[in-house]
Amino acid sequence: MSARGPQEVGLELSVVLPVFEEAEMVGELIPQLDAVLEGLGGSYEIVAVDDGSTDDTPAVLEALRTNLDGRLRVVRHLRNRGNGAALRSRARVARGEIVVFMDADGQHDPRWIERLIENIPPYDLVIGARTRSYQGSLHRNLANRFYNRFASWLARCEVKDLTSGFRAMRRRPLMHFLHLFPDGFSAPTTTTLAFLKAGYNVAFVPIEVRERQKGRSKIRLWRDGSAFVLIILRMIMLYDPLRIFLPVALAMAGLGALAWVAGMIHAARLVLPNSAIFLFIGALLIGLLGLVSGQIASLRVFYYGDETLLVDGEVLGPDEREQG
Repeated sequence: MSARGPQEVGLELSVVLPVFEEAEMVGELIPQLDAVLEGLGGSYEIVAVDDGSTDDTPAVLEALRTNLDGRLRVVRHLRNRGNGAALRSRARVARGEIVVFMDADGQHDPRWIERLIENIPPYDLVIGARTRSYQGSLHRNLANRFYNRFASWLARCEVKDLTSGFRAMRRRPLMHFLHLFPDGFSAPTTTTLAFLKAGYNVAFVPIEVRERQKGRSKIRLWRDGSAFVLIILRMIMLYDPLRIFLPVALAMAGLGALAWVAGMIHAARLVLPNSAIFLFIGALLIGLLGLVSGQIASLRVFYYGDETLLVDGEVLGPDEREQG
């Protein structure tokens, strides 16, 4: 099935790319992507968001837009606002029922798109999880493993690749979380945790990631790494604050007990040191603050009821439930 015209809505698939100073790469990637999508059949569009590039990227995108006859749409930021802002813009203008996010640096092979979208439904979000063969730098690999384990513990389920930028999702639930997207490189982290904690069906599909063909990574270890940790904590605080407050309260209570035992041993009599009193009071206050935060979170988090369900082995979407 050929792509629909640029004025039609209700497309089946939107593939969206954040672009910043990628003039060399997008000239090769977008035609390859278009060929792959054409081979899949169905209606589709490609949406490129130029995040304030100052090189030849705008001219390259404009030439591609003309050549692709409406299958490519170009959004341009007047200044560089960050990857997350580009994701928000792409999601707002995308018209497909399924939205695929992928990077424009050549690391993501468009041929993996079919593997991702064939799992929707029954899943609402499918993430391309990088395999062990991924040849990232040592510090990047160690950081990603830490993020995955930290997020898995906080989210109470296994997260195989928290920061992967190659993912497919249903557009309808995605729109609920756009206001949570930060401007930087933490948008994939936000999407993963938001879908998981809101009760949507999330799958991780192993994919092979190619080496960066041109340019350098724009992620900075300390600046963006700290942002990833803060985003993880922020999302868990939004949906499940006791997951953070309770361990801290228990740790402080444990330290208070140790301080009590150490004080009794040192004084050789039953005594409650001031340090133990402070720690016990701190544990109590943190525990109570966690309970209050949990109550506030339960009032602020809305259930949209638009996740995909399996009923008697058949996929039941939100529209079908409403009709039933």
